[in-house]
Amino acid sequence: MTNYPYLVSSTSFDPLSPSVDLSVSFAQKYMQQVKGTSPGAASDDRFAERRRTGMAKTMLDSLRSVSAKSWTKTDNLLAKELVMHGIDSELVDPWQISGGIHKVYKSAIEAYAHQQPSYSIVNKVSPVLGEVRKQVTAIDPRVIGFVAMQYHYTGMQLMELLPDSEQENFGNYVKILDDHLYMPLQRAYSAAGNHPADSVALQSVRVLMPMMTKISERVVDRVNQLYPRYRCHSGPLNSPHIRTSSIRDVEMFQVYMWVCLLEGNLHALETELFPLCVMIYPKLNVSWELVSQMTHLLRKEICACLTPEQARYCEPFYEILRRMFSAEVFPNA
Repeated sequence: MTNYPYLVSSTSFDPLSPSVDLSVSFAQKYMQQVKGTSPGAASDDRFAERRRTGMAKTMLDSLRSVSAKSWTKTDNLLAKELVMHGIDSELVDPWQISGGIHKVYKSAIEAYAHQQPSYSIVNKVSPVLGEVRKQVTAIDPRVIGFVAMQYHYTGMQLMELLPDSEQENFGNYVKILDDHLYMPLQRAYSAAGNHPADSVALQSVRVLMPMMTKISERVVDRVNQLYPRYRCHSGPLNSPHIRTSSIRDVEMFQVYMWVCLLEGNLHALETELFPLCVMIYPKLNVSWELVSQMTHLLRKEICACLTPEQARYCEPFYEILRRMFSAEVFPNA
C-alpha cells in the first residue's frame, strides 16, 4: 500500500491503521482532481518560467498588505456577528492569524513559482492548518469561521493579482488551503483510527470520500436549477465563482458528517458546523430555504451511493442534519 504521510499529522502513526487508509483515499482523490494539470511542455519555455516567477514575486511582495486587507474585509463582515453570538473578540487575534496566513501562502506561492503540483504543499500546510483549527476550536469552535474567511479572502485577493489565464492555476493551491481549514480533515482521520477495518461507519466514509466532489457538484447544480435567479452576497448563485464556493461548502458539510459518523455522535454538527452556518450564512445572503434544500438533496445523494446496510447506519445522521436546517428550526426562512 502506498503511503501519503503528508495527509496525516506529523506524530507517529501505524501505517496500516484505518486513519492512514482514509488519508490515502483522500490523497488519491486529490491526485484524480489534478491529473492532467501538471506542467507539460510549457515547463520548458523559459519565458513562461520567468513570467510565473515574476508573478509569484508580486504575490509574495503583496502578501502582508493583502492579509491586512483580508482581515479588514472579514472584520467588516462579521464583527457584529461576533457580538450578536456572544463571541469574545479577544479570541480573534489578527496578528496571530496573519502569521499563519503568511506561512502557508508562502509555501503555496513558492510551489506555484516552481510549477510543483498543488497537492505537493499538503505536507507543509496540513500540520499548520490542523494546529490552527485545533487551537481555535478548542476555545470556541465558532471562531474558525472568522479565521477561515480571512484565509479565503487572502487567497482570492492574491488571485486577483494574476492574469485571468493563471488564476485558475493558482486557485488549485488556494482550494487545498481552504479545504484543510474549513474542513475538519485531521479530526476525521483521528476518528477513523478508532475503527476496525470492517466498521460500517469507516466503510461508508471510504465509499463516500472519492465521490465527495461529484456529489457536491450534483447538489449545487440541482439547487441552481431550483433557484435560477438567486443572488447571494457576492453575486448570482450560478456564477462560476459562487458555484465553486458552493461546491466547497457542500464538501465541508460532507466532511463534518464523516466526523459525526466516525465519532458516533453529532458533536461536530451541533457545536461547530451549525453555529458556524448561523453566524456566516445570513451575512452572505444565503437563505435557510436554500440550505434546507441543499441538506435534503445531500441526504438523498448519500443514501443512493451506499449499500443498504451502510445507508441504514448513515441515514439517521443525515436526517438530523436535514431537520436542523429545516423549517422546524427556521420557520420564517
